Amino acid sequence: MPDRWDTVATLVDPSRRALFDYVRRQDHPVGREEAAGATGVTRGLAAFHLDKLVDAGLLTARYEAPAGPRGRGRTPKVYEGAADVMVTIPERRDALIADVLAEAYLRQEDPRAAAHRLGAEHAVGDLAALGFEPRPDGDLIALDNCPFHALTARHGPLICDIALNFVKGMTDGDPTHEALPSPLPAGCCVAVRTTSG
Repeated sequence: MPDRWDTVATLVDPSRRALFDYVRRQDHPVGREEAAGATGVTRGLAAFHLDKLVDAGLLTARYEAPAGPRGRGRTPKVYEGAADVMVTIPERRDALIADVLAEAYLRQEDPRAAAHRLGAEHAVGDLAALGFEPRPDGDLIALDNCPFHALTARHGPLICDIALNFVKGMTDGDPTHEALPSPLPAGCCVAVRTTSG
């Protein structure tokens, strides 16, 4: 998975951003010739920038023969917008809360139980990848970022309860870590205590 900072930096170049916007708005896969013509850059420069956008996860690419007869040569490469591109800094994971609530609804169970079950699919080592920004603080692992912050602002107790149960699911079965409501004044409402096991 591309680094989110690299993804943001990829769009700094105006030519690259113009190519990204053009491809993303089309209802068909776009070849290098078309992209170059639409944005006023050379085919070679378009190819370079389009491939950088693919590397950043902003576009997808494949080789596809055009309709109708074609001459000799390689099958041309075509580009399409990635299905979902979202960069938030700090990282937000509202879709994770949506998964928890959907699971709870489908199973007709308490959202805390669904959060715990989904959390159990992860380990404590996944906290950073999930956007919690873990930081050692004595015998605690402070979570400096709440990946559900926007939702917490509107539905505080419910979202904090889901977050706590999700992280409890991550720590269950791990005798060296325990999830608890955070005693710290800032950051996520959850922390992880390091125990002796």
